Amino acid sequence: MLTNEIAANIVLETSLRLNRNINIMNEHGVIIASGDASRIGHIHEGALKVLKTGEILSISVENAEVLKGSQPGINLPIVFQERIVGVIGITGSPAEIQDFGGLVKMTTELMIKQNFIITQMEWKQRTKEMIIEELLKTEPSYNHIKLGLTLLKKQLDPPYVSCIIQIIEQPIPNNTLIKNLEFILGEQPAIISFINIKRIFIALSECDPFEIENVFNRIAKELKRLKVTFRLSFSTLFNTLNKFSESYFDCELALNITDHKVEIIPYSKLEAKALIYKTEHVEAEKFAKRIINKTLEKYSETLETFFDHNLNIQRTADALFIHRNTLIYRLNKIQEETGYDPKLFRDALTLQIAIWAAKRVKND
Repeated sequence: MLTNEIAANIVLETSLRLNRNINIMNEHGVIIASGDASRIGHIHEGALKVLKTGEILSISVENAEVLKGSQPGINLPIVFQERIVGVIGITGSPAEIQDFGGLVKMTTELMIKQNFIITQMEWKQRTKEMIIEELLKTEPSYNHIKLGLTLLKKQLDPPYVSCIIQIIEQPIPNNTLIKNLEFILGEQPAIISFINIKRIFIALSECDPFEIENVFNRIAKELKRLKVTFRLSFSTLFNTLNKFSESYFDCELALNITDHKVEIIPYSKLEAKALIYKTEHVEAEKFAKRIINKTLEKYSETLETFFDHNLNIQRTADALFIHRNTLIYRLNKIQEETGYDPKLFRDALTLQIAIWAAKRVKND
């Protein structure tokens, strides 16, 4: 707990404030940090007494000669988690420094505690990163995952869901953001970590299919409260750990093929479209070229708006700010040129797939 680095920081901080020499001794009575560098590495017999008795020791000019490696001053036990981990010594006349000795001891113990908390947080976060890194491999090591979960005292049980949060703007530190997301998830078992500078991955377990959208709505609400600009996608449910890699790519694909203005993207809502992007490029290109012509290219916006409004002519015309008859003319023109009537479900589906395929080919 009391490392040389922590001890050096304590000496630096307290020496500057008190204008006194400070010594820090470890649990073996060895001076590991001091305002007087020549004393580092020497045994401090006064510290050995404090370690043995657990009591404050005042050293006068007279008995300083008896206690090897000691100088006049006071020596106080450093206690952490009910155990003496070292001794702090303040050089000077005991009568002059005894009033603030307790404050120095308390400050030292607080610094050790703060460092311990930070170290624990960093260790836990590194373990989470290791688990997620393993989960996202095509052939994950279940032993490594199990070990990490055991260290964190967590479990991951099916059904699972993957989530990517793509960060656009983030006004708060990473650890604060992760901490807030974990708080929002509450009892929902999950592992959360940044996987690169602008991307968070969440592995959720024990997911309720009827509640999962509410979970991500809560996350989105919290991100907005924190003034984080983001896009979020989440996978369908799955039951085995080796599917995390596949579900991650589904989430990534969902982000790539959806309008950037859309914040929350369930993969289940665009699974049909995603299939086109999983098809071989040559097949997608072949299909797109067979259906798409200049007329369809000219009226592609009209057609997509028509599909977005569930083949409803009036609502589509209103959305495009055109007369109903103008829309009907365009739809008829598409039918004449392609042989597919966009007002019929089966033909509309073919045209929609052709548009998706053309976009996929263009983006490749």
